[in-house]
This record gives sequence, structure tokens and C-alpha cells, in this order.
Amino acid sequence: MLEPTSTVLTAPVHLAADYFESYSVVGLLAVVGMLFVAVAFGAGRLLRPVVPTPEKLLTYECGVDPVGEGWAHTQVRYYVYAFLYVIFAVDSIFLFPWATIFAAPGYGGTTLVEMFIFLGFLAVGLLYAWKKGVLEWT
Repeated sequence: MLEPTSTVLTAPVHLAADYFESYSVVGLLAVVGMLFVAVAFGAGRLLRPVVPTPEKLLTYECGVDPVGEGWAHTQVRYYVYAFLYVIFAVDSIFLFPWATIFAAPGYGGTTLVEMFIFLGFLAVGLLYAWKKGVLEWT
């Protein structure tokens, strides 16, 4: 009859303990961060003076008293242009590491395929924006 050895049974337990230990460090750091923010907000609430006056309740805008309504129309197309810029800025951020890895032995074909897939997704997004007329400045 074969008896199980202790090394066979403890190896998976040891691997799982190491795996969850790294997550416990991240969790502890998140809890400490949340406590730090909670203490800072609580101290601010306890230490600040609360003296409401009509002047403090007015809307303040760059040192000038507000005139007119409280809301204004904004063109959505400006946000679309900003969004498209962010997409292509992220594209350029991914191209630089790809260019450095591409020359490494053993990574050439894999990184080439991955980059063309990534550029394909960006091309589909650009084609969609072009078809919708987003790229036309009016």
C-alpha cells in the first residue's frame, strides 16, 4: 500500500498560499488607501468652519458674478474629436513597445500578427467614424 507523501500534498497548498499572499498585499494596500482618504475627509469636516452666508451660496465663476442661465449648449463634435485623438494617441503608445520587442529573437511573427490585429481594430473604428461623417468639420 502506498502512503501519500507530505510533499505531494503540500505543494499545491504552498502554491495557493503564495498566489493569494500577493493578492492580500494588494488588498491591504487598497484598505489602507481607503482609510487614508476617509480620515482626511473626516478631519476636513471636523476642522473646517461652517458659517453659511448668502455670498458663499452664490455660484462663483472665475471671480465674476454669473450672468444669464446656469447652463450652456456645447457642441458634441468637439468631444468626438477629443475621443478620436485619445484613441490614436493610445495607438502610438502601443507602437513604441511593439517596435522594441519586434526585433527580439522569437517574437517577430507573433508580435507582427498581434499588431496587425490591433491596427485592424483601430482601422474599423476609423472607418466607422468616417462613414458616420464624424471626421467632417462643419
